[in-house]
Amino acid sequence: MGLVEWALLLALSLVWGGSFFFVEVALEGLGPYTVVAVRVGLGALGLLLFLRLRGLSLPDSLADWWALFVMGLLNNAIPFSLIAWGQVRIDSGLASIFNATTPLFTLVVAHLCTRDERLTPLKGLGVLFGLLGVAVLIGPDLGEGAGGSLWGQVAVLGAACSYAFASVWGRRLRRLSPAVAATGMLICSSAVMLPLALLAEPLPGTLPSPSVLAALIGLGLLSTSLAYLLYFEILARAGAVNLMLVTFLIPPSALALGVLFLHEPLEAKALLGLALIFAGLAAVQAQGRAAAAKSTRTVEEKG
Repeated sequence: MGLVEWALLLALSLVWGGSFFFVEVALEGLGPYTVVAVRVGLGALGLLLFLRLRGLSLPDSLADWWALFVMGLLNNAIPFSLIAWGQVRIDSGLASIFNATTPLFTLVVAHLCTRDERLTPLKGLGVLFGLLGVAVLIGPDLGEGAGGSLWGQVAVLGAACSYAFASVWGRRLRRLSPAVAATGMLICSSAVMLPLALLAEPLPGTLPSPSVLAALIGLGLLSTSLAYLLYFEILARAGAVNLMLVTFLIPPSALALGVLFLHEPLEAKALLGLALIFAGLAAVQAQGRAAAAKSTRTVEEKG
């Protein structure tokens, strides 16, 4: 990757890592479902403006909209809600560490649900390291039963699982341009979250504080609209294997923001769990690079 690609990757890690920070601040004045509803609503508006400027249009096929609706549930409504609900109970940095397990859950889901993405010994080792990292993080709270931060951690792990299923379901959207697909799924998730938030949480009696409003804007326009545009730009420029490097960069960004601005503690178990999860991700990354190199050699030999 060149300097531009690395700059885009760092920018993506900051806006995605910042989402945990923005959620934590927004939760000071609003409920988790309201925060998510505003996030996906603003995100959809931002991408709609982008489509308008680029002269792109939304799909007109009912089958496409059904695929987008399911994708909106799996990739936005469900995981965003679980993360926000979880962050009521755990720190933003810890939530970002659990979220880093997404590629490992994706390997398992793809192995079970597809025929062309099977677990290899190296990938299996990566999943094992990731599970060990989760055990280190969640183990001390198991003795507390339903109390403490246990359910918050489980909720964020559930979000990672939902993202994994979204990655497999997303194959159905390959015929759509990435920007159109991202906009469509945010519109669908907005249609789900807005009524849910109105039913589940009372409207605030007063206007939220400036910090909460700023967090909502950052969450919707930076960590959602801009994040998707950066994601697809990096994917086009550097490929999926290099894009996965952002998984390593998000937790440090979120942890730094949490420690510096939210005064969250940085516990030893969090660092150990993160190291084990990173070891698992590194094994998967090595497998991906080996497969990409093999594919390149095959193409060159055929050429």
